[in-house]
Amino acid sequence: MVRVLRAAAAQMGPTQKADSRQHTLARMLALLEEAAGRGASLVVFPELAFTTFFPRWLLEGEALDRYFERSMPNPAVAKLFDRARALRVGFYVGYAELTPDGRRYNCAILVDRDGEILGRYRKVHLPGSVEPRPGGRYQQLEKRYFEYGDLGFPAFRAGSAWAHAIMGMMICNDRRWPESWRVLGLQGVELVCIGYNSAAYDPNGGTTEDGALRTFHSTLVTQANAYMNATWAISVAKAGEEDGSGLIGGSCIVDPNGRIVAQAQTLADEVIVADIDLDLCRQGKDKMFNFAAHRRPEQYRVITERAGVIEPAVLDAD
Repeated sequence: MVRVLRAAAAQMGPTQKADSRQHTLARMLALLEEAAGRGASLVVFPELAFTTFFPRWLLEGEALDRYFERSMPNPAVAKLFDRARALRVGFYVGYAELTPDGRRYNCAILVDRDGEILGRYRKVHLPGSVEPRPGGRYQQLEKRYFEYGDLGFPAFRAGSAWAHAIMGMMICNDRRWPESWRVLGLQGVELVCIGYNSAAYDPNGGTTEDGALRTFHSTLVTQANAYMNATWAISVAKAGEEDGSGLIGGSCIVDPNGRIVAQAQTLADEVIVADIDLDLCRQGKDKMFNFAAHRRPEQYRVITERAGVIEPAVLDAD
């Protein structure tokens, strides 16, 4: 049985604070239409796709609450679900989730071609801080606005329309942590969908990182971890200048050998497409990264027993 699906990365240019939801949704619908026109049955949108990256601002009350979705789908985004269902295209999309009991998460969902939610993921690795950084023009306040994800890193088995692919999700900073990938890898993941809004500068202060370096790192972690877990990966940016704050682009589709098969060339709305041959995962999964044959988890206990670094003691010189 041939196990191939055509997938698209729907990179989005900047979404300004003043942009209306209708304006942003119209852009997403245009990207969806283009991807479907090019034969894609899966479209991956970025993190927090419906809004600007609001954690850069210090917000309270309604000024904050308006960025959160209380259900999904909801009337403000229903057109995306309806059009995707009509086109027989599924999608991954990231958004800010407010649960019925008042909990807040940086969330993503995977929606199948029938418009049904196949899976939900809540961001685990939250960057930034709870309190604003003194003197910072822009902040990184995800730890203030979101709780740590409580769903782990689940893998989902897709239906026949997506060749029964084993799929997983991450959001932005998660892709930088090899543990995220390995947990999915240990569930046999074949396709990882990732959305991100990554600053084109050091969001924690300092001048040692610029847009080029951060784009390199974004691509590096996707390629390396796709290879080490023998999986396809679709990593998608919201890019460009949002109210004067730069976001990197570099959206890419990476194969199980870590090779880039498609990559965005702009910082604007852009669709890239690739045919995802899931059987290409078998080489890595059955040989180099045959986990059952080669892993030694008894030697890795420190990974789950310790969060921070404990250095070896300094020995006195003779």
